[in-house]
Amino acid sequence: MGYRYIFAAFCLWAVVVSLLPTSSHGLVRIGLKKRRLDVQSINAARTARQEGIAKYGTKGLNYHMRNGGEDIVPLKNYLDAQYYGEIGIGSPPQQFTVIFDTGSSNLWVPSAKCYFSVACYFHSKYKASHSSTYTKNGKTCNINYGSGSVSGFLSQDNVEVGDLIVKDQVFIEATREGSLTFVLAKFDGILGLGFQEISVGNVTPVWYDMVKQGLVDDEIFSFWLNRKPDAKEGGEIVFGGVDERHFKGKHVYVPVTQKGYWQFDMGDILIGNQSTGVCKGGCAAIVDSGTSLLAGPTSVVAEINYAIGAEGVVSTECKQVVSQYGDLIWDLLIAGVKPGKICSQIGLCIFNGTQHVSPGIKTVVEKANKKLGDDVVCTACELTVIWVQNQLKQKRTKERVLNYVTQLCESTPSPMGESVVDCNNIANMPSLTFTIGEKPFTLSLSSMFWKLGMELLRSASAASWLWMCRLLEDSRRHIHGGLPHSV
Repeated sequence: MGYRYIFAAFCLWAVVVSLLPTSSHGLVRIGLKKRRLDVQSINAARTARQEGIAKYGTKGLNYHMRNGGEDIVPLKNYLDAQYYGEIGIGSPPQQFTVIFDTGSSNLWVPSAKCYFSVACYFHSKYKASHSSTYTKNGKTCNINYGSGSVSGFLSQDNVEVGDLIVKDQVFIEATREGSLTFVLAKFDGILGLGFQEISVGNVTPVWYDMVKQGLVDDEIFSFWLNRKPDAKEGGEIVFGGVDERHFKGKHVYVPVTQKGYWQFDMGDILIGNQSTGVCKGGCAAIVDSGTSLLAGPTSVVAEINYAIGAEGVVSTECKQVVSQYGDLIWDLLIAGVKPGKICSQIGLCIFNGTQHVSPGIKTVVEKANKKLGDDVVCTACELTVIWVQNQLKQKRTKERVLNYVTQLCESTPSPMGESVVDCNNIANMPSLTFTIGEKPFTLSLSSMFWKLGMELLRSASAASWLWMCRLLEDSRRHIHGGLPHSV
């Protein structure tokens, strides 16, 4: 089945291993502050999402922190989706709120020359003429996020993070912000913490320059996300070390398998104590602090939905594939035909040399790449093959397997909307377990919902009223589900 790329939500931990030389001074801590969720804000986020938002523009080692310059800058938590804090750019520093995002590598803030984007009028703007340390660059550039695009030009100036001053940092002055998400966002810009390999314009990331300029003791940054929902502090980001007050036990170490994103190999995914079979052979995953959402293959999400009784769109195409081709798919799998070739062999997908090749991480995180599997019938076939194959491993009968797969069709995530569950049953739902570094990390599904008490929807298959709960969706439609920021 090959590697499947999964976008992992940011939990308690993150480990950074830099290739840059060791530095010699202290560290900087940036505090997080909690903000309660409210229905109006959630509805606003939902409205923005319907405009095409894929990613809300929003970790420790067993390592001893050294006593050094500690400075805490408040960060706020909005919708458990945006964690942002203040930085300064220029001399004197002009203040901006930014997302500390391991899923990108550039720093950008709105420019005073941004005249035609509505978002710029709702946020702070950088004024080059007000800074004595500004250096002109002028090279134009564009960044595409799942939540929209940002374009502008490069400039150079000092960047203040806590009490650290990163000198001559190249960043983007954004002159156009092309999405409603930036209008609604509580942050002004984004500070990328990814590798230079994915940096637009090959710009050196801020954290690289922190190390090169000797501003931190060690080549580490870490996130602590507070598990207490009512606490004023939502957590902190630490540059140069880890705060041992914020974790218990031992950490799990996994190597970065490919620079660019913080990518690593993940093991099996279990629903309750039952393997989904999808990642038994290994999956590539990334850790992204710019979002609190989970994303994964449709096949896994549908199984999760089925296990918890969630209802999505009843897929006619999916059911037709099972009824018309289920027996044949079963027989081909039994005969040893490679799963990735079955749908093309039975004529539901046309093999063009690119099908069955795992999409790149970037397209999974941001938006699905244009591939043949986007065709509804082809996608339905591919899902059916995955589900039947997984059930075969459980040594179940053909009749039982095909009945189960038909039921999974009903739990396939809604193409553009949320799934619906009875919130009264949330406490009885099974757990979801990710295997990382051969260690299981179990997540209670009861913590993955937003309960919208003011919005009632009628179930498509039941007479009772159901609370609307935001739930996991197909990764190609931007999986949702507020993940608790702890392990």
